[in-house]
Amino acid sequence: MTSTATSPRPAELFLRFMQVAVSGFGGVGPWAQRMLVEERRWLNAEEFTDLMSLCQFLPGPNIVNIAVCVGARFHGARGALAAFAGLMIAPFAIVLGLGVLYTQYGDLPAVSSAFRGVSAAAAGFIVAMGLKMAASKRLRSAMALFAVVAFISVALVRVPLGLFLIVGVFQSLAKCTN
Repeated sequence: MTSTATSPRPAELFLRFMQVAVSGFGGVGPWAQRMLVEERRWLNAEEFTDLMSLCQFLPGPNIVNIAVCVGARFHGARGALAAFAGLMIAPFAIVLGLGVLYTQYGDLPAVSSAFRGVSAAAAGFIVAMGLKMAASKRLRSAMALFAVVAFISVALVRVPLGLFLIVGVFQSLAKCTN
């Protein structure tokens, strides 16, 4: 990966990922993409797509993996910890507070309506990020065809994911040796 802007300090990683966490509560992927690619220019669109692909493969929440990878890229373990802490501290406090409020007032129609509205907004942001990522050059290639075949095979035909991945690895290796 090549940086498209100056290297952020750990404090800036912490603050920006905290901003992402608070801005996109319930669906921060689109906010992370916007901050990393469009606003800060720490990654370009293809780098973000590659990073998102890697982080979806890794265990754990995608956004946490992205924060750790971006932080580590710029400042190693210190940067990874700063980005992770920025991403987690505010939502942790918010969830605790909302849990207390919901326990006390969750039966009120206004409260349940507010929670449904937040859910709808989060879904819209995720769709918007997907559309932005679909415009990537990489997704207009053979990789897009592979993604469609993978979806059809695993989700619709119900081929076991492990089997699909094993076959895909062997096909990739065969193409690399030719």
